[in-house]
Amino acid sequence: MTAALVPVKALAAGKSRLAAALGREGAAALVLAMLEDVVAALRAVPRFAAVGVVTPDAAVGAAAERAGARALLGADPGLNESIERAARELGPACDGGLVVVLGDVAGVRSEEIEQLLDALAKLGAPGAVLVPARDGGSAALARNPHDAIAARFGPDSAAAHREAARRAGVPLLELRLASCELDLDDERDLRAFLAGPGAGPRTRAALRARGA
Repeated sequence: MTAALVPVKALAAGKSRLAAALGREGAAALVLAMLEDVVAALRAVPRFAAVGVVTPDAAVGAAAERAGARALLGADPGLNESIERAARELGPACDGGLVVVLGDVAGVRSEEIEQLLDALAKLGAPGAVLVPARDGGSAALARNPHDAIAARFGPDSAAAHREAARRAGVPLLELRLASCELDLDDERDLRAFLAGPGAGPRTRAALRARGA
């Protein structure tokens, strides 16, 4: 079985650059809308045995549950530590691999996640598939087994994941997926998102409500 996992920071702590443009309340509403869009895309992929959301925020967890995901609540020891802890909590659901998609990749499409799973299956175990973002980060990372390489999300994480795979001696495939290239961190990202294809309907509605 394969599982999907979406990490989301506490609403009060995340998206400080967007809060400057949208206000803290607007930024929080956007985070929840993006989460709903990402979860909806992942739940549309039949091969996932579970879709989890790891967060220290009860409000985010409640939104995840309403969207049909499993909320994995706990203290925030850091993004990568939270991801690895959540993978262990998912248990047998990710015995066949784990796909981590960041919660701000609002335009993600289920058909491209299917491509990611196909690529992971072709690699076999151990193996990892990296989906790089435009900014040098990682929009998504698929691993089989779920700890085939260490999670290294953060600034310049695409390079960090390549290095983790090299050190572990694990085959790493890079897959460019158009719907995953843009994560929404600042006003420029919002403009690019709104100018792009019509994925992420809840995110678009949240931005329209704020006059973006």
